[in-house]
Amino acid sequence: MTRGPDKQFDTEVALSKAMEVFWAHGYEAASLSELLKNMGIGKKSLYDTFGNKQSLFLKALDYYARTTLRDIRDRLNAEGSPLGNLKHLLKDWQIMHSQSGSCGCMLGTNIADFNTHDEAIAKVMRTYLRQLEDVFTTALTHAQDQGEISSTVHPRHLAQLLLCTTQGMALLGRVMEDDTLLDGTVEAAMSLLESS
Repeated sequence: MTRGPDKQFDTEVALSKAMEVFWAHGYEAASLSELLKNMGIGKKSLYDTFGNKQSLFLKALDYYARTTLRDIRDRLNAEGSPLGNLKHLLKDWQIMHSQSGSCGCMLGTNIADFNTHDEAIAKVMRTYLRQLEDVFTTALTHAQDQGEISSTVHPRHLAQLLLCTTQGMALLGRVMEDDTLLDGTVEAAMSLLESS
């Protein structure tokens, strides 16, 4: 039996394109035809490479989580002040989520949308949120080690506060008419961290 032709597309690029569709529309509203069009592949290639729509969605969620967490880690681990790096990240998120047409956080918007009985999707989301909390905890521990925040505060608790705050920013930014709320949120968060 002869081997079929090699794939004529980059699976990472196709996955990132699927991610864009799911991010913009959510799982339920993302149509197969729109996914195929955006990914630039045929139905057979989709099923052969990624499985069914749910399997593709899980892979897209995982891709989003991996790439987003890598970027956040790189930014928070950059040279200089750990607290300063965190402040720059929060300000950039404030600007991003204040833009007209912001899609928010792919994981956050889909948390509100998916069937909570779907354990496979819930597991991916929980894993991402735990990992994001861990990234924040590490950055805040470094800030504590450098004397930027009090040694009496618990970095994990502050990280949990940041997790809830940033997910709320991403969600609320989708409907706010200006960035007053998000600007005030970032200022309050940083004041709390700096006074801790």
